[in-house]
Amino acid sequence: MENIFTVRIHLDDTDEHNGALKVIVGSHRKGIVRPEEVDRSAEREVVCRVKRGGVMIMKPLLLHASGRTVDARNRRVIHIEFSNRGLPGGMEWAEKG
Repeated sequence: MENIFTVRIHLDDTDEHNGALKVIVGSHRKGIVRPEEVDRSAEREVVCRVKRGGVMIMKPLLLHASGRTVDARNRRVIHIEFSNRGLPGGMEWAEKG
């Protein structure tokens, strides 16, 4: 997981009203952490507002969640993950470059 990064290409504006991604800043540096183990009073959560056409790059170990959409706007995102490592146990990536 440490060698994977995610690229999110936003097809719509996203903010706190249509389910923008929320992240715990720096949480990817702690390795694999279960959400129930997080002391939310000691951590800083940030809403990632991204304009249509914007790109967000993140590590998947970053604790993240999307809120519910509370208005009628779309929140479409193309989500692509990249890694420089092979998969274990005979599994294979769908595409390799």
